[in-house]
Amino acid sequence: FINKYLEMPQERLEEYRRCQDSGHQALGVMEQTLSHSPYLVDAQYTLADISLYAYTHVAQDGGFDLSDYPSINKWIQRISSHPKHVTMEQFLN
Repeated sequence: FINKYLEMPQERLEEYRRCQDSGHQALGVMEQTLSHSPYLVDAQYTLADISLYAYTHVAQDGGFDLSDYPSINKWIQRISSHPKHVTMEQFLN
């Protein structure tokens, strides 16, 4: 939000940096989990995948470079190609 919508005001720079640090920690946990499993909870597509996909697939908007997270990138592709995947555009139309 800070990165995309506030164009990084100086008074929020420290908050942004803290969010980046904790965001990379979370991405690290996801990367580790997804390097051993196709989904976040064992081999099953669950609400955990749906919930975390919502933010993760647009992480670049928050200033995150996902190029160092190959398992997450494969997971994003896996979720977006899942037969039950619905985009916001599909949902709104």
